Amino acid sequence: MKDIRRPAHHRSRGPGRLAGLLMSLLVILGLSGSTALAATDGTAQQALATVKVPSGAKDAVAAMQPSWNLGNTLDAIPDETSWGNPKATRELFKTIRAQGFHSVRIPVTWSAHQSTAAPYTVDAAYLSRVKQVVDWAQAENLYVVLNVHHDSWQWISKISTDHDNVLARYDALWTQISATFRNEPRTLLFESVNEPSFDDATAGQKTQLMNELNTSFHEIVRASGGANKGRLLVLTTQGGTPSQDLMDDLYTTISALHDSNLVATVHYYSYYPFSVNVAGGTRYDTAAQNDLTDAFARMHDTFVDRGIPVYLGEYGLLAWPDHNHPDRVERGEALKYFEHLGYTARQAGVTTALWDPGTFAYLNRDTLQWQDPALFAWIKSSWTTRSGTASFDKVFVAKSSRITAQSLTLNLNGTKFQSLWDGDTKLVAGKDYTVFKDRLTLTAQALTRLTGERDYGVNATLQARFSRGLPWKIDVVTYDTPVLSNATGTPDSFNLPTKYQGDLLATMEATYADGSNAGQTSWTPYQEFNAAFSPDYPNGTIILTPEFLKALRDGEPATLTFHFHSGAKVKYKVMKSGDSVTGTAVTES
Repeated sequence: MKDIRRPAHHRSRGPGRLAGLLMSLLVILGLSGSTALAATDGTAQQALATVKVPSGAKDAVAAMQPSWNLGNTLDAIPDETSWGNPKATRELFKTIRAQGFHSVRIPVTWSAHQSTAAPYTVDAAYLSRVKQVVDWAQAENLYVVLNVHHDSWQWISKISTDHDNVLARYDALWTQISATFRNEPRTLLFESVNEPSFDDATAGQKTQLMNELNTSFHEIVRASGGANKGRLLVLTTQGGTPSQDLMDDLYTTISALHDSNLVATVHYYSYYPFSVNVAGGTRYDTAAQNDLTDAFARMHDTFVDRGIPVYLGEYGLLAWPDHNHPDRVERGEALKYFEHLGYTARQAGVTTALWDPGTFAYLNRDTLQWQDPALFAWIKSSWTTRSGTASFDKVFVAKSSRITAQSLTLNLNGTKFQSLWDGDTKLVAGKDYTVFKDRLTLTAQALTRLTGERDYGVNATLQARFSRGLPWKIDVVTYDTPVLSNATGTPDSFNLPTKYQGDLLATMEATYADGSNAGQTSWTPYQEFNAAFSPDYPNGTIILTPEFLKALRDGEPATLTFHFHSGAKVKYKVMKSGDSVTGTAVTES
């Protein structure tokens, strides 16, 4: 993945689960008996006993499930700590193994450490550092996938216009990597290139160039001898994209190589509008669910069902979690996505690697603690079972109105609803709530008790418990329709005073009087969360970004419609005129 993420696509299911589980058990038993010795220079030297890698590629890749990415570290530009993460340590990999992962993908960007002229030599100290990190991970009984990462867009993308020089540099890079790691155990896999793209090329040329890179990579590694003669090699589609045409191209390449130790890789970051919250993608709805189901079905049918294992080298959401910014994706909707992905990947027989960019997202690399343990619990649970969810994770109760019963639709996901709890108190069926088929209804009596003094915000958090998996949390929220106020500012700084009154911002529409879309995202009236607008709950404002404001037509009012998770909609007028911006609250008649 790039430091700024882009959309991708994918697919679902796979047979032979019992055999796979038995093989995984044997592998795990093999892992428990492996050892490693520490060399005096701090590198990890592999002991003779190591992970017992199954001979078949499909079984070996199955044994790598689940997987994790050491993102934004050795792939950072120009150096390991340039993007805010500390240097990788052996203790990090010990933590990852203890958390249940069986493999890690170690993305590496080589460009700042490789000569740009023939013979394209890689700095020996950098190669040594990469080897140290790879060996630490293997010493902790983890499979490792090592690749060529951001080089893809830095210089490999220019292959269409500078073919011979780029290919020579690419070949020289893999020649040196292959020589350095030729005697590493088979727990080390090589991946040809990350998310490759090709500038100034036709579709046909891109297909040919992708095949050329994958084929050249394969030839160089195999010719280097040693353990590389039978090492598992991971080949990618253009952009890591799991569209049918690009996966068909990759299948053609793999078939032509006649090598049983090849693995296909793609990436998946969900349905794009949901993944970044644009174009109204505020929920994990049918469109988003179908996008995932179809993507994994394509992976299975194109590769897995034909005997080629699939390693999903990256997955997640493009803009969540990010603990440095307001949540673009509503939390419960994100949990539903991760739950669904884990299940669908298992059904497809696809090994999944979580993209972790570091401290601001999943694992805090300084403390080696999960930033959000409850989120990781949902991801981990999805590796082995299903969990029940609901149509939303909040019930909004208006403070200005009489309390009435509220309902949610349960997504049972093959489980059975068992009970509803408020902390340690089990709520009473028939009195506090009712369940009819998949409909959970909280009674007015229960909501009156749960909202208490009816302060704005979350008054109680319930747990819907199911026959298996994790409980689904439901916040009971007291709210009233948010109130916006007039404001002035500049295109570089405009904050819209907002009384949220317990509600949460979901999205924003922006249109002109003629019906055309306003803002930098011109293809949809629903602008991108945190890119065009952003809530500032502590300070009681909505921020309109400079990018959004500078994209407005000068002197022409735009109507903004703010959508909140309660269902409330509030309109606002904003007009840019030269160096000033004026905002006016709209009173609905």
